[in-house]
Amino acid sequence: MIGYYILAGIIFLVSMYVSNKLKSKFKKYSQTRLQNGMSGKEIAEKMLSDNGITDVQVISVAGQLTDHYNPATKTVNLSEPVYEQRNAAAAAVAAHECGHAVQHATAYSWLKLRSAIVPAVGISSKLSNFVIMAGLILSVSGSLIGNTIFLVGIILFAMTTVFAFITLPVEFDASKRALVWLETNNMVTKEEHAGAKDALKWAARTYVVAALGSLATLLYFISIFLGRR
Repeated sequence: MIGYYILAGIIFLVSMYVSNKLKSKFKKYSQTRLQNGMSGKEIAEKMLSDNGITDVQVISVAGQLTDHYNPATKTVNLSEPVYEQRNAAAAAVAAHECGHAVQHATAYSWLKLRSAIVPAVGISSKLSNFVIMAGLILSVSGSLIGNTIFLVGIILFAMTTVFAFITLPVEFDASKRALVWLETNNMVTKEEHAGAKDALKWAARTYVVAALGSLATLLYFISIFLGRR
């Protein structure tokens, strides 16, 4: 158990470091104004057009780092700074989210898999901690059904862990598509491309840390279950 807490502490510190680094990178590259003068919205619309996608709308949403692509509504949702600003960070994020739209349009296998399990993961993420806690309490009190409930909770949590790892290739591929498009279509200079690449690299690392944290917690729960058998 001590080993888990040490590992959890390390993952937490790494997560905080990556998160702060991501924010600083986006702040830095928000100062790198695009020579082409295009806003994030215009970058997104051009990338969609260049990929023959005409049924996806680019819209603005409140907040920072709230950017995402919604396959259900076919919308590229850009945070207000990304939507309006004309810098390397905005270009990187806008193109990345359009990368997801291209994945959707081309039936990218990992995105299809992630989308297929979203409903189940939504339910499991809401129930897993409650079920795990109930199982632990019942098993401590001597109830025979406690371990069974605990196991069900572990299975539910495992679904969220699997989802976190399935997300990795989806995110890395979207960034790759974004950077290739930005470069091959001469949308950015070499300096701007380097900034976009650096920003997306740190964004991807947040998903890696989250997946590893979820895996560590899952293994911890499994070790508790095996120790109670």
